[in-house]
Amino acid sequence: MEETARVISDGDEVLLYVNEKKSWIVKVEKEKKFHTHRGIVDLGQAIGQPYGIELMTTMGAAMRVLPADYLDHLERIMRKTQVIYPKDTALITMLANIKSGSRVVECGTGSGALTSYMATHVSPSGKIFTYEIREDFQANAKKNLEKLKLSEYVEFKLKDIMTGIDEKEVDAVVLDMATPWQVVGIAYNALRFGGRIVSFSPTINQVEKTVEELRKSGYVNVKALELIMRTYKVKLNETRPDMVMVGHTGYIVSARRC
Repeated sequence: MEETARVISDGDEVLLYVNEKKSWIVKVEKEKKFHTHRGIVDLGQAIGQPYGIELMTTMGAAMRVLPADYLDHLERIMRKTQVIYPKDTALITMLANIKSGSRVVECGTGSGALTSYMATHVSPSGKIFTYEIREDFQANAKKNLEKLKLSEYVEFKLKDIMTGIDEKEVDAVVLDMATPWQVVGIAYNALRFGGRIVSFSPTINQVEKTVEELRKSGYVNVKALELIMRTYKVKLNETRPDMVMVGHTGYIVSARRC
């Protein structure tokens, strides 16, 4: 059976794609014009057309119209803090065994990038309880989650997690903070039996302290790892690794409560 092409409607958010380095998220509206350095494009022309069409600007540049998705929006969120790289975000979410219906405690919220990715996994029936001590960081994260249409799966808590975790019997605790070892015992009391704890740290000194504290506190399956990613320049007869690569971004420590 042939798939019916999805049609662009008035009010849709779309991605105007030029190339890997240049694209824009815009809202399609009748008679709306979008100005770029490549010319002006009439967005109203897209209404009623199938996704994948090309719109031409007044300067003759072609822009392909794609549906804007979560990853498109994530690349454009407001960042007041350094966000965790996607390669680490995905692995953290897997190691914490986060899935639909999971109840997850996070500290700290930062710009909400990791929060948002975990929220896509716990929906529609789970919840992320994210702790942050900086009110300005939390306010920015709230705006980002609202833009991503994921705020309903997140409860924001302006609280120092060192004073305790309010939630009990949670499925996972995820830590992105300077002193994760100080929360290991607090997390133990909040986790359900078999629940998982995962922390992200930029230095090996933090890893050593966290792993030692996990072992002392009775956690099992304690692991420490680092994920290195290398991209490739792919061209016929010229394929090779890119000259610039994403090297060290941070260490990930994971364990299980028993």
